[in-house]
Amino acid sequence: MHKTVLSILLSLIVAVVSNEWQQEYMKREHSLIKPYQGKGMMVPFWDFQGITLVTPNYVRVTPDRQSQSGSLWNSIPCTVPAWEMHVNFKIHGHGKDLFGDGMAIWYTKDRMIQGPVFGNMDYFHGLAIFIDTYSNHNGEHNHQHPFISAMVNNGTLHYDHDRDGTHTSLAGCEVKLRNVYYDTHVAIRYEKNTLTVLTDVDNKGEFKECFKASGVMLPTGYYFGVSAATGELSDNHDILSMRLYELDSSDVTSEDRSKIIPSAEKFESPRDHVDDPKPAWSGTKTFFVMLLIFLLIIAIAIAGISWYRDQQEQAKKRFY
Repeated sequence: MHKTVLSILLSLIVAVVSNEWQQEYMKREHSLIKPYQGKGMMVPFWDFQGITLVTPNYVRVTPDRQSQSGSLWNSIPCTVPAWEMHVNFKIHGHGKDLFGDGMAIWYTKDRMIQGPVFGNMDYFHGLAIFIDTYSNHNGEHNHQHPFISAMVNNGTLHYDHDRDGTHTSLAGCEVKLRNVYYDTHVAIRYEKNTLTVLTDVDNKGEFKECFKASGVMLPTGYYFGVSAATGELSDNHDILSMRLYELDSSDVTSEDRSKIIPSAEKFESPRDHVDDPKPAWSGTKTFFVMLLIFLLIIAIAIAGISWYRDQQEQAKKRFY
């Protein structure tokens, strides 16, 4: 009995210490947690753009409607050289086989500039983590969607939607995260010039590595943000929380990392663009097309029979 009580007390102490440690290293000015709103309709440290809607339980970056885009951006530049960003989100909608387009998590020099890359600007400076859900994918792939990938840009690279950005991607992994009944999470860790992306999408309460890329150079002083977009296909893109933790990394020096130009040592091999195959007809459309052809054949047959009978009648009259 005493051992059980002692074990419970030790567990509580560990939990309290762990929570205090997390709060100490969590950077509140770079985090978005409930309750979202401060005074009035303002959200401390965050700005919103486009169709984005703040509710008591989530921030809806885009609704499940066509041709929508939105974003949310931290208003304080991050000066932490080693960090880990945890994003709790949900992507869901009415589409069963066709859905899109997806969302992106950003650490960039510029903020609040709408554009064609999941609702944000192209030719950006910094890091983007893409969660691409577009089910009717572009180009030649060896993976399925949804797909998480990373891109580092110094302002000169174009994100090519026709190739799903595969020629500028660092790495990626497939994830089954859409239309699940539980929350999904992604963690982005940057330390010692290494970028690691981890996911918790299986409702097991633990992160597993999606990919790791070394030789990634990112400066301090950039902004965190999230954007999302829909096109002909759509989904709800919801953010439940964002938490930034400062890492106690041994490689942190007095170096002025604000002057670093974003770069990466390696990219995935480019893939040639291949046009998407034309979508197959649905069963209903096929039925009506076949019905129309059948009715047309009957109409031609009836017209032919009538013409033949008329010719026979004319022949009989001439004979008599």
